[in-house]
Amino acid sequence: MSELSYVQAIVLGIVQGLTEFLPISSSGHLALGAYWFDLEPESQPMLLFNIAVHLGTVIAVAAVFARKFIAYFKRLLTETNPQFDGRRIAWKIAALGIVASIPTAVIGLGFKDQLEQAFGNRLGIGIALIATGSLLWLTGKIPRPKRGWRRFGWGRALIVGLGQGVAILPGVSRSGTTISLAMLCGIKRQWAGEFSFFIAIPAICGAALVSTMDVINDPAMSLKDFMTGPLLMGAMVATATGYFALRMLMSAVRNAKLHYFCYYCWMLGIVVIFAMR
Repeated sequence: MSELSYVQAIVLGIVQGLTEFLPISSSGHLALGAYWFDLEPESQPMLLFNIAVHLGTVIAVAAVFARKFIAYFKRLLTETNPQFDGRRIAWKIAALGIVASIPTAVIGLGFKDQLEQAFGNRLGIGIALIATGSLLWLTGKIPRPKRGWRRFGWGRALIVGLGQGVAILPGVSRSGTTISLAMLCGIKRQWAGEFSFFIAIPAICGAALVSTMDVINDPAMSLKDFMTGPLLMGAMVATATGYFALRMLMSAVRNAKLHYFCYYCWMLGIVVIFAMR
């Protein structure tokens, strides 16, 4: 395995920033990028790099939704309006986020290693990309979703959370899966996108924490594995590209164009299966 260079860090940071939010699977693209650069995906340097770029994308989410998050937390704590009980709805959204996070945590903590061992090869990535594309395609075939927060129940939140948990598989897009499932459950497009990233922050941060503990507890861990320069470079590039990719995705969701990404997923999945053996 070669060491991670600045050029590789920039390329992989761009890949992470674009694919974390565009519904085409960041994990699948990062794994393919590691193969391409002859980098071992499960090595300590790559695990640390993955942690850094994922935290970079969390910063991008916070930047894009900063005003909405601030308004949400103000409503959560202070607003009282007898004609529109925004505070009650805000607390319901928080509860829905917790419910959706339960299957994500169970799958991520209990079955991550088994699923990645079974499906983490290039054949599995290709199949997962085709499955992601098929789910995206379905969003273009359903009537315009009309359910608001009041009609977003616990069962639908569990379904979205289950999709987020399954997205630990390389090739399964987290954003594509959660937004698609929310829309298929009848949730309005804009709110489906916002809920997807509302539950993404604890999921990404939790996964980064678990990966960090795994690296720290590894007896073979040494300071030379941190590659501070490339690691920080990759994180900054992922933040910048992720910001623009997320704005592009939300525009596609609002304008009912999410299903357009299915063709890319199908094409890449076929290439990975047949041309990269």
